[in-house]
This record gives sequence, structure tokens and C-alpha cells, in this order.
Amino acid sequence: MNVFLLASVFLLLSKSILSQKSICKSPIYCQGDLLRVVQMAGIFKDSKTFVDMSLIKSVERTLKNFDRLMGKTQGNPGKNDIVEFVQNNFQASTNELDTWYPTDYQISPPFLRKIRNMRIRGMAKRLLDMWPVLGRKIKPEVIQNSQKYSIIPLPNGFIVPGGRFREIYYWDSYWIIKGLLICDMKHTSKGMIENFFSIVESYGFIPNGGRIYYLDRSQPPLLTFMVAAYLDATNDIIWLRNNIQLIEKELNFWLTTKTIQIDKGGRRYQMARYQSSDDSPRPESYIEDVHTASRYRSEDEKRQCYMNLRTGAETGWDFSGRWFFDGQGGNQADLSTIKPTRIIPVDLNAILCRCFLLMHDFYIKLREKQKALFWLGKHLEFKQAIKDVLYNQDDGIWYDYDIELRVQRKHFYPSNFAPLWCQAYDAEMTETYAQQAVKYLKMMNIMSYEGGIPASLFETGEQWDFPNAWPPSQSMVILGLENTKYPEAQKTAHQLAMKWIESMIKVAEETQEMFEKYSAVFKGMYGGGGEYEVQTGFGWTNGVVLELIELYFINKKDADGEQLPRQYQEAPEFIVEDT
Repeated sequence: MNVFLLASVFLLLSKSILSQKSICKSPIYCQGDLLRVVQMAGIFKDSKTFVDMSLIKSVERTLKNFDRLMGKTQGNPGKNDIVEFVQNNFQASTNELDTWYPTDYQISPPFLRKIRNMRIRGMAKRLLDMWPVLGRKIKPEVIQNSQKYSIIPLPNGFIVPGGRFREIYYWDSYWIIKGLLICDMKHTSKGMIENFFSIVESYGFIPNGGRIYYLDRSQPPLLTFMVAAYLDATNDIIWLRNNIQLIEKELNFWLTTKTIQIDKGGRRYQMARYQSSDDSPRPESYIEDVHTASRYRSEDEKRQCYMNLRTGAETGWDFSGRWFFDGQGGNQADLSTIKPTRIIPVDLNAILCRCFLLMHDFYIKLREKQKALFWLGKHLEFKQAIKDVLYNQDDGIWYDYDIELRVQRKHFYPSNFAPLWCQAYDAEMTETYAQQAVKYLKMMNIMSYEGGIPASLFETGEQWDFPNAWPPSQSMVILGLENTKYPEAQKTAHQLAMKWIESMIKVAEETQEMFEKYSAVFKGMYGGGGEYEVQTGFGWTNGVVLELIELYFINKKDADGEQLPRQYQEAPEFIVEDT
């Protein structure tokens, strides 16, 4: 098959995917008067609580009971009426999942024995022991009566993030899987990836999380990264061959539904942006979205705001001033001004660029040269676009691009370093990019923060802004710098990694918990802000810390206890016996 024929096949796939409606039609969990009335009553502290509940009766009976309520109250039920209706027709989400013990969990896997620093070994053991605590599996009755639940049925057990996030989440799972593979839990990792394959097979893409009310949006597309990590650990080529079409199907979804043409310097580039397909309030944040959109008078403006809020959730950065506009192209605004569809994000395009190269590598392994060439072509196209549209020669860093004003948005975000993490640049320019990236970090004074790399330098009150520091952001920047092999960049990466590990040790020691986000300003303090309280668990935090421990305390030649200050080497709580 030649490249031109492949392109024709690609176009046919595009039409097929675009013709599929992925918006959830459930009159209970996704749209309709019942959802609106219950959520607007504000009977739950967290709006997600209601849409995670399951039905006691059938969908039809529940809707008839709701119609009876509305008739009885002349369309204006009081709060007590709604509470009673919910109690009689719904039950808590605790009945949809079983606690699941991963069969490949080991009390003392080989990687622990390789850590010479006893303090770090103890921390790694603490993280390892979290996997069974976070293990879940869909109950059989959910699979048999799926219409009564908002959770998407999955065939295999999985690791959840933790806290209010009781189902799988897309990009969280990449770092969870990285941590699992370090712990030699290949079977669990494989099962989680195959769960995503089953979702792609059913819906054509992977939603934000494992609930039907997330079917209007995805999250940063890291399925291909997960597959690559699993293959690095297993070299299971037969498994790859059996599933390559589903990996390709997901990437085609992004190429056909999330890309636009950008004209710059007389050239046209295909680049990706986030965009939801729904313009109603998010079911899991219904009343919050209605309040956010209340500043607008027209229904069209409100619908546009709802679509932008959903799109902001698709970015994984929900929410951040990164997506806000104040009318002059800046981001000193608030959540009601969110417009992520207006932005070409650095991280999304870098991730896809890397995905395309990985697909090339997969097809080389499978000895399918023409398909390998097709994906290599896509990789080269995106790499050139990232260089020409997003890279700023003067500042030596990549920036998001404003589609309307046709300018780069010159603000600090850890996502600016995503091309380093994804190696979405010309190899001969590695030293230049590494050198400039370190210079940029120092120019922005990022090395001065004791608790980690901040999500931004804007304090908006949103959780993906200052002063919060997020685990995936640390991973992107640290590994991006480390992988350049440039000495100054590696030294900087090492310093950032040690700060993060120190902070994780301190907070675990003082709270006995791991959190989803942290303070960049104060070492050992968890973060805050946003739509909900800080959550514990926490899947991706555990994975990122294990990733950094493996790199700096096992794989690096100079791995020893002197990398951490003395107070983080000998505290007794984390010391474990030499296994």
C-alpha cells in the first residue's frame, strides 16, 4: 500500500469518526430537566456526587417518578422535595465498584533492592503499598445493567487516582502506569491499557474519565505513550500487532476532530487544539457552570461559555488563567472569560508529535513500512509546525499561540517545556534548545521555589495556577531537561527533582497522605483552589515520584544518599529493612 492510498484510507476513517456522535444522550446523567432540577437545587456540596449515583429503578420508571414530582409541585419542587426524590430513586456510587487487589503486586519487588538510600527506599515502599489501596474493578451487575450507572463498564481491574476520582482518568493513567511498571506490575498495566482499548473500540476515542458524562471531551492523548512504556518493559510485539488498529484509531480521532489550519509566514500548518462538542453545563459541575456563565445575558453567549468550560476540562488544566482572555489578549481575567479553543497549546502539539513518531516505531517493529512512513510524515509535519509557530527565538522557549491575534502568548507555564519532554525538535538543535531552556527557567526565577515548579506565575484562584505545583508538570520539565543530555540542563533537572522529592517526603511524613497537587512556595504543603477540595491518593503523584526515584536513585551512576539533605536521609518513619 503506498502513501497516497494510505491518505485516502485516512480520509475515509476521518469521515467515519466525524459522523459518530460522542455526546452522551442519557436523560439522567448528561442532559434534561431531571439533571437540571436536581443539580440546581444544590443539595450536594460537590455536584459530581449526584451524577455518580446509580438508579434504584429503571430509567423509564425514574423519569416517570420525576414527572410525577414536577406535576405534584406544579413544576417548582422545593429543596426537601428534591432530596426525597433523590433518596427514593438513587443510591450512592459505592455499589458500582469492588475493591480490587492487583494480582501482580509484590511486597518487595526488585527495584526496591536497588535503592541504596534507606530513606528513599522507605518512601518508595510507601508508594508501592498504595497500589492495592487504589485498586478497583467494575462489579458484574454494572456490566449487566449499565443503563443504571454513569460509570463506563471495563473488563479489567485498574488503579484510580483517589479521593472523589473513583473511576479511571485518561492522562492520570499514564503516570500511574509508569509507576506500576517500575514496581514490576506489568499485568496490571496491560489490563489498564486494554481498558482504554475497549473504550476506543466502543466510542472511537478516550473520554476525560470513565463516566458517560465525560463523552463530550477527551484529555491529553497519552495512550500511545502508555503503549510505548509497556512495550519497553515487555517487548510484547504480538500484543502490539493485535491492538495497533485501536491505537491508530484514537490518533485519527485527534487528527480529524481536533486540528485546524494555521497560516504563518506564507506557510500553512496543521496543528491541534482542544475543543468539546457540547454547549451545555458540565453534569459533574452543573451549578458551578451556570453561575460562571451568569455574567452573560444571551443564551448564545452562555452556550459558548459552557462549551469553553468543557473544553478547558479537556485540556487537563481545569482551570487556569492560561485559557483566560481579558479582551486584549492577556490572561488577567476570570473563569467566565475562558476560551481554550482560541489557543494552540504547546503540550498538546508536542504530545501528538511524539505519538506520531512512536506510531512510526511501532510499525517498523511490525515491518509495515508504508504505514511507518505515513506516521513519520505526520511527525515531521508537526515538528516543523512546533518550531515555526510556537518557538520563540528571543526567549529560547516554546509558547502557546493565540489563533485570533496570531501571536504567541508569552507567559510562563511548565507546558512550555513539553517539546523537550516529547523530543519534538530537530536532534542537531538539542544543545541550543537545552541551553536556552535553562536560561529561561532562571530568567523566570523558577529555581527559587522550594516546593516545586509552579503551574503558572498568575494567582487567579484556579487550581492550575500559582501557587500550585502539579506532579505531571514536574515530570515534563525535569525529564525534558534530563533527556537532552546537556550537562547544565541535567544539573538543573537534578536540582528540581531533589526539591520535589524532598517536598513529597515532608508532606507524607507530616500528613501520612499523598495529594494530587502541592504548593510551589512552601515545601511539603499541599495545594488548593479550584472547584473542589484537594484530593488524596494520589495516583499520578505516586507514579511521578517513583519515576524520579528510579532515575536518580537507581539508574544514574552517581545515585547515592548524598543527593538529599541529611534530614531526608535518616528519618525513622520511612526506613525499611534491607530486603
